[in-house]
Amino acid sequence: MNALGRSRPAPFLLLSIRAEEEAAVDEYRSVLRLGGLACDELRSINVTRRRLGPVDLGAWSGVILGGGPYNVSDPAHSKSATQLRAETELSELVGRIVSADYPFLGCCYGVGAVGSVIGAEIDRTHGEPVGAVTVTLTATGRVDPLFADLPDTFDAYGGHKEAVRRLPGHVVPLASSPTCPVQAFRVGANVYATQFHPELDAESLCTRIDVYRDFGYFDPAEARSLQEAARATDARHPAAILRRFVERYRR
Repeated sequence: MNALGRSRPAPFLLLSIRAEEEAAVDEYRSVLRLGGLACDELRSINVTRRRLGPVDLGAWSGVILGGGPYNVSDPAHSKSATQLRAETELSELVGRIVSADYPFLGCCYGVGAVGSVIGAEIDRTHGEPVGAVTVTLTATGRVDPLFADLPDTFDAYGGHKEAVRRLPGHVVPLASSPTCPVQAFRVGANVYATQFHPELDAESLCTRIDVYRDFGYFDPAEARSLQEAARATDARHPAAILRRFVERYRR
């Protein structure tokens, strides 16, 4: 309760897989800013730095999972002990979220995290370079509660090594791009995953380019040109998905 005797909204939980401090801090700030959240409405757990521990879903308005350098489809022997531990913990939580049809928005890495739980085929067939991607809504996407206010086709920021190759039949595809057939999907009524980044604006993408220039997403010599291209791209529409998620599930 606050000083006026009113109940405070339950916060949202942001889960981060970014071990890189600058990127993790920027991710938290961009979710606050683009989601229209007050500071007391968003809590963060960085699973690269601490164990996730028990998560009481009843204590939160919803869960948001950010992106990062992990790929669920990589061979286990190539993953660090931290990644293996984090993926095990996230898989257990996402499994509970899917079973409960609990409000969830997974951005980029969320596609792999949810996809691996629901039986989607995840591999590197449809990876996309860092930068702008043209996203087109499916017929279902055009009437989905989070996507309905977007143009049928819009630009977004992307950059990923793995993606969905095949979705199970019970999963609802919401958006695609020319080089990545599954750009967004929904499981049940409340579990969402996007391959593109609704939590990114141009400056945040430029921060990621600086932080991850040596992570194999692009030629480091291209960093400045990628940043210039990001600033020249009108990618304002995807943030509406994050804002709508917050508005729909805030309680």
